[in-house]
Amino acid sequence: MMKDLFANLAIITSLLYLYTQFTKDYPLSTHSSLKVKLIAGILGGILSNILMQYGIHFEDLIVDLRQIPILLLSFYGGPLPPIIAMIMVIIGRFMIGVNVSAAASNIYIFIVAICSIYIFKARIPALAKIVVMISFSNIIFSIFLYYLTKDMQILLALLPIFWIISYLAGYIGFYMIRYSRRSQLLFKKYKIESTIDSLTGLNNVRKFDEVFNKLSNEVKINRKKLALMYIDIDFFKHINDTYGHLEGDKVLKDLGFILRKYTREDDIVSRNGGEEFTILLQDCDLRLAKEIAENIRNRVEHYDFILNNGQTIKLTVSIGLSSFNETTSDLTLLIDDADKALYTAKRSGRNKVCVCNSA
Repeated sequence: MMKDLFANLAIITSLLYLYTQFTKDYPLSTHSSLKVKLIAGILGGILSNILMQYGIHFEDLIVDLRQIPILLLSFYGGPLPPIIAMIMVIIGRFMIGVNVSAAASNIYIFIVAICSIYIFKARIPALAKIVVMISFSNIIFSIFLYYLTKDMQILLALLPIFWIISYLAGYIGFYMIRYSRRSQLLFKKYKIESTIDSLTGLNNVRKFDEVFNKLSNEVKINRKKLALMYIDIDFFKHINDTYGHLEGDKVLKDLGFILRKYTREDDIVSRNGGEEFTILLQDCDLRLAKEIAENIRNRVEHYDFILNNGQTIKLTVSIGLSSFNETTSDLTLLIDDADKALYTAKRSGRNKVCVCNSA
């Protein structure tokens, strides 16, 4: 008896783990798409039917934990997923055998599914909802079991074990899903943070390298154009020395805003370190790249940078520009050429756009 219920518990634990791994990019919630809810409901119905196959059999009566997937679906997905699973359970139970026990167990699962949906809507803590759902389903199960058996020996032997393992299965299922989701959210958060500059919100140098390598491979295959800007704030050290690093950070944030605003939607804007920024311009010829660079230079020159203390300052940027296949036919030199062009802009007076002429 206990062995069969523990087998149910093991099945729930194993299959829920697999479910959370395969659906980590599309976790079930009340806001999920119809497709996600349908899939979750079907998978929950399959799991409940599997649990029936490994339940405790007393003649026509089958005792198992089929209600647990339905309770979890109600908790996470709202009305639709548990209703789908419930229908599958009802069909599955009648396929095993059409008798009084089957009819009673299907009435039981119907009551559990409908009531769990209403319990989900209650304004109580999450863990309390799970406890109430399981307690209610256990009470209904106990009533139906008494009606079907009227054997106190069976009831006293089975019900305490069933109640304990039901609570255990519900808690483990709830905990596994919650833990898995938190882990996945943290992973996504760290993944994003590993590629984003925390100060400006732009791509960082790691993301720049990743995108540059990807675009380089695409350009080689498709023979598309690719331009690169290197942008550096003129006399930024003077700003830090005069106003402090906090004000320097404010300037960097504002410049990041300008770069995003005056580039195209598919351009890759990055902060590569310090006061140095880059822009990768996909499918962009040298003429258009120079127009964009000149517009950025002009916008920065006439922008009022407001510091945290309310003071307004002006600054300029120097921009180096290279292009494949117009300034270089070697993609490995694109970065070096843009850097050289930036150096030329700095050396020749700053506040300029210079194009590499190595082609």
